[in-house]
Formats: sequence, structure tokens, C-alpha cells
Amino acid sequence: MFSGINVNEKSSYMNRRKFVQQSALGAGSFLIMHDLFAKPKGKVYGHNQMQYTLDTEWSKADASLFPVNDCHEMAQDKQHRIILLTNETKNNVMIYNTKGKLLRTWGHQFPGAHGLTLHNENGTEYLYITDTVKNQVYKTTLTGEVMLTIDPPMDLGIYKKKEEFVPTETCIDENGDIFIADGYGAQYILQYDSTGKLKNHFGGRGDGDIHFDNAHGICFDRRTPQTTLLITDRTRNCFKRFTLDGQLQDIIHLPGACVCRPVVHGDYLYAAVLRSPDLGAENSGFVTILDKDNKVVSNIGGTEPQYVDGKLQPMKQGDKIFKNPHDVCVDRDENLYVAQWASGKVYPYKLKRV
Repeated sequence: MFSGINVNEKSSYMNRRKFVQQSALGAGSFLIMHDLFAKPKGKVYGHNQMQYTLDTEWSKADASLFPVNDCHEMAQDKQHRIILLTNETKNNVMIYNTKGKLLRTWGHQFPGAHGLTLHNENGTEYLYITDTVKNQVYKTTLTGEVMLTIDPPMDLGIYKKKEEFVPTETCIDENGDIFIADGYGAQYILQYDSTGKLKNHFGGRGDGDIHFDNAHGICFDRRTPQTTLLITDRTRNCFKRFTLDGQLQDIIHLPGACVCRPVVHGDYLYAAVLRSPDLGAENSGFVTILDKDNKVVSNIGGTEPQYVDGKLQPMKQGDKIFKNPHDVCVDRDENLYVAQWASGKVYPYKLKRV
């Protein structure tokens, strides 16, 4: 076979042949490995470009030592840790890494722990916790020291007794102003300065567009040139957009979706849908995702979003992967963590972006 080819040429030929064979094997191995890693493990949920796989056993916490009751809300700090708020007073705050390892817990004093907001104040992060049983809002360090307490605003004249103030959520502006949604109370949005002094209020219970029925959540929307407030009107299946001084701008209708708090991450708006089509339908929740134009692009555990003549059609639960989801946390890798209310005391689920 090698007549007419000297030793050096033969060696060169053999080396080239071996290189080609090894390259082919390497390429094949790469394709196999790429195929293994590229294909998501398990069923994929969601629609369009926002799809995820589900991990119901993300939390590695021992339930006998670190139980949860209702898992209300979550946030990710600058150390990439996932912070969970539960109304279980054995451990109100549970801090995880993104792989689900429990790092530490604290808090025994919040029987009505409901809203959790993380705010970076001059490089230091603080938590804002609303308590629906104690009718108060607290600013704490990440290790649990209470820095500020906001009591019911009895001097305002709209509350006859402190029990009428039942705060569910906060958001904190860059100047330190604190906006509180009284979502289980008189339905007002109250604005305080960083020291806890009341500056303004608007909304309240009522039937008009400027009023609320279950103003459950609130957040800043900085996707537009002018920062606005997105506020939940849960029983009416919508988010309402207001200026910071309380002027209604528009309404984002989400038929069939009793949405909890709005969560803005990048160009997208995420929300847990507690129940569908109304609060009387138990164990019927899902997660919805809207794009920068506030058009629904994906429902995780829900029906595919449909628009007819530009109008969103009623949505509902599709896959029964959630019972009553209460919040969505988006991490830096765009994976989601879903906390659930009245769902058998389950730990949060993780949804890995596909």
C-alpha cells in the first residue's frame, strides 16, 4: 500500500489518517455531548421564547427543622442568594444559594409576614417586610435587625382603627421614599419618606379606575423613559399604571388572571397568578410573562396566550404544576423561583430557563 512512499511520507500519511480519525471521533463526541446538554431534562413549560423546565425539589431544607407555612415572596441579593419570606415564625426568613442549599434562617416575630422587597441603599441592602397580622411595615438588615417600623397612619383620618391598615407590599424609590400598598386593608397607596414620614396617598377602595379592589402588589417600572408605578388590582384581573404622584396612566388587562405583585426584570414583566378566573377557584394558578409592550408572551402552567383583534383572550390554568402561586423571583441567569400560598406548605419551585 505504501510502495513508492518513503518512510517520512508514510509516517506523515499515518499521522494525517490518525488525525482525521481522532477529529471525527472528537466531533462525534462533541455532538453527542452537545446534544445531551442542549436538550432540556424533563417537560418544558411556557410559550414562545420564554420556556422552562420545572424542579419541584429545588429546596434542600429539612422540613422537620426548617418548616414553611405560606411561602409568600422571594428576592435575590447582590451575593446571588435567594431570600424567601414565610409566615412560619420558626424561621420567617430563609436564605438559600441558587442550587437550593439553605444557608441560614432568622426571624420569629412576623406572624403575618407577607411582602418582601430588597432595596440597595448606598451599597448596603435592606429588606422591607409587611406584616398583615401586626399591621406594620419593617425595614431590616439582611441579618434581621429592625431599622425602621411604620405603624398604621391613624392621623390621616381614613383609618378608624389600626386593623384597617393591612399592608401587603412595598417598593422603595432611589431617594429612599417608601410606597406601601394597603392591599388587604383600605386599598390606599401610601408614600413615605425614608424616615417613615407620610408624604402622599391615593387610590382607596372603590369602583372607578383610579380605585382598587385588592391592591396586592406594587413595583417601579423603569422600562419607559418616565418611571411609573405598576399596581395590582387582583380581583379585577389587571395591573394599573400610575405616576409617582398618583395619576392613572393606563390599565394592563389580564382577563382570567388574579395576579399577585408585578416583577419587572429587564424588558419583561412577570407575575404569579394566584387563581383563575377568580379568587374562588382553588388550586388554579400559573405564572404569566409579558414583554416590554406589556403583551403576554408566555404562561407557565397556563394556557397559551391568544390575541384576537389585539385583545387578550381569557387565560386559565393548563398544566397543573402549581396550586396557588404567590410570587416570582427572577435570578441573574433568568431562572425563576415560584413561592406558593396555601399549597400544602411546599418549598418554592425552580424553573430553569431553556
